[in-house]
Amino acid sequence: MQFSDIDNGKTFDWGNTSKDYAKYRDIYPDEFYQFILDLGLCKDGQTILDIGTGTGVLPRNMYRYGAKWIGTDISENQIEQAIFLAAESGMDITFYTCPAEEVDYPEDTFDVITVCQCIWYLDAKAITESFARMLKPGGKLLILYMGWLPYEDPVAGRSEEIILKHNPNWSSYGDTVHPVFVPEELLSNFDKVLQKEFRVDIPFTREGWHGRMRACRGVGAAMDETRLRAWDEEHMQMLKDTAPEKFNIKHYVSVAELQVKK
Repeated sequence: MQFSDIDNGKTFDWGNTSKDYAKYRDIYPDEFYQFILDLGLCKDGQTILDIGTGTGVLPRNMYRYGAKWIGTDISENQIEQAIFLAAESGMDITFYTCPAEEVDYPEDTFDVITVCQCIWYLDAKAITESFARMLKPGGKLLILYMGWLPYEDPVAGRSEEIILKHNPNWSSYGDTVHPVFVPEELLSNFDKVLQKEFRVDIPFTREGWHGRMRACRGVGAAMDETRLRAWDEEHMQMLKDTAPEKFNIKHYVSVAELQVKK
């Protein structure tokens, strides 16, 4: 993938880090899922389309609440991991590789479309009408994000410094609590009914946080083997020097709930 306004236009490929993604990025806390359930979404027989599903974290964790899930992603490697992990747990979830802009289902197919950690990668002009068409009357588009807080958490801050040392093109550093991005183009077909942010502490081990960082866009998805090896060594040494074996990282969750204009 390549975008002029992300990482100075440098390419990245989530498929390069799919194994780490599957192992280390299933980290959303109970509060994250409960918030979705409290909205009355993604449960009890609803039909859900998860766009940019990655390794299927959202469908797999919410499967037990009774919704019927379909997940799509542009990366074949990500989908391979999603299929494997769902099958390993005996979950009946449909996953397939497809760009979000090309996903096509009949009118009024879905109760909810979820977009988690990826709204800024999508062509909003291309998806707004198709997403609205595929949703049932009153259907919801749920935009979800969770990020660490480097200015409030010393370990997260040091991790960002090391990423930038080895990949100065990475542009996702310096996050603060703010509303998740809602492209203006979506508002021609959707009404924003809720926007909410809340803080969460996420537990990690040194290995878990190291793996989480390696599975981010600026590291495993973008670095060549030489830079990744150097980052691996320096980041793990930093954790050994400054962090206990188990610790929490300050994060926040940001959610936007949109309803189709029908």
